[in-house]
Amino acid sequence: MLIGPQNLTLHVNHVRSRIRSAAIAAGRDPNSVTLVAVTKAKPAESVRLAASAGVTDFGENYLQEALPKMDQLADLNLQWHFIGGIQSNKTRAIAERFHWVQSVDRSSIARRLSEQRPFHAPPLNVCIQVALVPEPTKGGVAPEALAELAAAIEPLPRLRLRGLMCVPPPPADAAAERRVFARLKAALTDLNARGLKLDTLSMGMSGDFESAIAEGATLVRIGTALFGSR
Repeated sequence: MLIGPQNLTLHVNHVRSRIRSAAIAAGRDPNSVTLVAVTKAKPAESVRLAASAGVTDFGENYLQEALPKMDQLADLNLQWHFIGGIQSNKTRAIAERFHWVQSVDRSSIARRLSEQRPFHAPPLNVCIQVALVPEPTKGGVAPEALAELAAAIEPLPRLRLRGLMCVPPPPADAAAERRVFARLKAALTDLNARGLKLDTLSMGMSGDFESAIAEGATLVRIGTALFGSR
């Protein structure tokens, strides 16, 4: 069922209130956390409603679903994040149409994105997806290969390496949840100690974003808490 404008505004405000509370509890500036509304399987109308409630950043998993929505919403000033698995034959459209790609996990994909990013556009913001807990059905570079991949991506001319992303499995408890997010933050700290200047941790979804914020998340990817189940 499509969520109406009033309900969606309430949901957006509620999620923002939770983000603010989690940031303050962690001793952080609430403005350091950006809400990315995940609109996979949601129509363009839902994106427009969320935008009218003040949301500016939207995440899409599937290119073939995202492009028609982006065309329908071209009158809005939105930031589009690609957060799904990336196939080689899809990199050109991703490089041309998105502002962020959060799911880079191979140097070959990064090179293609850099080569295919239009020169009139600013460098494409990218995050490396890290498989902190290996799962066969999910992407992500193994932690032990992360430094090598970051070193390969950082000099690519049409990309701006911003940080790291993870999609962990449901944890056993809140403490386990936080331990996974703390590992991603530690990985970013390690890369910065090697000379990189990363500023982004994309971690936390509808069920765990408060734990992610406690461990340093700067982007939280929220779908169900805003739009309901798919």
